[in-house]
Amino acid sequence: MKNNSKLQASEIQRINKLIKEHNIEVIDIKCIDLTGRLHHISLPVYPEIITTLINEGVGFDGSSYGFRKVENSDMILVPDLATSVLDPFRESKTLSFYANIFLTDDARTPFGQDGRYIAQKAEELVKKYTGGDTSWWGPEFEFYIFSKVKYDTRTSASFYEVEHAEEFFTNAYHAANPFDVYDDFRDKACRMLKDFGIKVKYHHHETGERGQQEIETYFETLLKTADNVVTVKYALFNLARQNNIHITFMPKPMFKQPGSGMHVHTFLTKNGKNAFYKKGEYGNVNELGRYFIGGLLKNGRVLSAFTNPSTNSYKRLVPGFEAPVALTYSKGNRSSAIRIPSYVSNPEMTRFEYRPPDSTANPYLCFSAILMAGIDGIINKIDPVIEGYGPFEKNILDHAQHEKVDFLPRNLEESLDALEQDSEFLRRDNVFSDELIKQWIENKHREINSINTMPHPFEYKMYFTL
Repeated sequence: MKNNSKLQASEIQRINKLIKEHNIEVIDIKCIDLTGRLHHISLPVYPEIITTLINEGVGFDGSSYGFRKVENSDMILVPDLATSVLDPFRESKTLSFYANIFLTDDARTPFGQDGRYIAQKAEELVKKYTGGDTSWWGPEFEFYIFSKVKYDTRTSASFYEVEHAEEFFTNAYHAANPFDVYDDFRDKACRMLKDFGIKVKYHHHETGERGQQEIETYFETLLKTADNVVTVKYALFNLARQNNIHITFMPKPMFKQPGSGMHVHTFLTKNGKNAFYKKGEYGNVNELGRYFIGGLLKNGRVLSAFTNPSTNSYKRLVPGFEAPVALTYSKGNRSSAIRIPSYVSNPEMTRFEYRPPDSTANPYLCFSAILMAGIDGIINKIDPVIEGYGPFEKNILDHAQHEKVDFLPRNLEESLDALEQDSEFLRRDNVFSDELIKQWIENKHREINSINTMPHPFEYKMYFTL
């Protein structure tokens, strides 16, 4: 792991200067596990700590992250110095980094299940296969705010109860204050995200009448965007705690209320120019862009194992509630998995929006899988028009030909079956390894089994007196 390059030396010098200027007391190293849950380890500052961390890293138990079995679980965290940020949620003056994961062999091999490593490998394939050089990503964060939350599961009890300060009669999309209770909270959150180096496009009240919110961020590269997803959730959870409220990114936290997704806008560039643009084509998207779309739609059922990886995900992905259940594309149809925004006037912003993902996803695996599906479409020249994926401007469920349209899986088990049957596009150039896919399927089946063996409160209502 030793790196004596001038660039590395310059980065170490920059970080040491930050430590001195801000009187940093703690170095914090963050990393998400395979599922996407955030972990961290803190080290008190001492002379040469950054050089030591770059050369030696910090050992940790990978089995506790869901990566490996206990008999072969020693791994190493090494901070990525480019991700440095002052952490406003720590009492001690703390400089935080995201980490890359390495094995303990003599070569210090990058760990194949490390999401950041997978994201970097996926990004390298843009130049190799697409004719472009960079992929760009702009996620939308939908979430609910509750004033009080209680939930528990025991042998003899299972319940959840949420209280909300807002209750609109109908659709609350872009609701205004004073009825939009949390606009000040979103203002505060966006100012804080700016301090984290994340550019916010806008924020607003979402459709849900019981406290649903949205924050959308500007485009960044794949790795940076995935890091930003982790940071946004970290910042919002901490800020909510400070304000004595509760937020959740669950796809479907409330019955008969709109679900929360993480729609992601994406496009490719070459030499700084949009590689998907062609004026006059449908949505101004050229052949390359159409092939990318075709790859996503053809592989959409498999993708869902990474873009919608929770049992709760499929309580959102049902007809209605503007749920993107159909593997089709269009310019305005929100029941389609892919929407080409018709309001985009700048050719350099020509793009499409992949609507199925939600925030229970591991963002590194989610975005990497989407990119790999798009690359597969480009390599195999999968034209969505020829393949029958659209464009469909009408509601698919009302369309006379809807029985010929493919739909997303109805539950997590179906998505895992799809992944198990056809994952070659993910394995291209060993971006997603056999080991990772096997581990992912095993972990997710354990989640399914946990849910399937637990009586649901609604089952009491349906069956207790039957």
